[in-house]
Amino acid sequence: RARRGIRLGVAGLFTASGVLHVVRPAAFDDFLPDWTPAPVALNVAAGAVELVCAYGLVTRRRWAGPVSALTLLAVWPSNLWFAIDATQQDGLASPKAIAAWARMPLQIPMIWAVLAPVGEDPPPVS
Repeated sequence: RARRGIRLGVAGLFTASGVLHVVRPAAFDDFLPDWTPAPVALNVAAGAVELVCAYGLVTRRRWAGPVSALTLLAVWPSNLWFAIDATQQDGLASPKAIAAWARMPLQIPMIWAVLAPVGEDPPPVS
């Protein structure tokens, strides 16, 4: 039950983050190195993937757990980049750096939760 609750929480986070990535991709520019090609397109694509994952988690699709785990792993380097940059810019004791470093280990229980077995896929909606 705890995993299911966390799984739905991850779906909620993916939904909120996905919408923000699509509507305001520049809000995530700080998570990418300056040399990243096409940051707007990359942020919009990341948002689209998060929205697809949220849908899959909520509707209990078998593919959703592995794809969500891969998505969480794929964004880990950008979160690390952000944490390092925040520390260099504002100092380790700054609220921005503290929040950035605190989010890193939080992805572990999220990955654990999305990989929980979900049983059979629901029947397709006609």
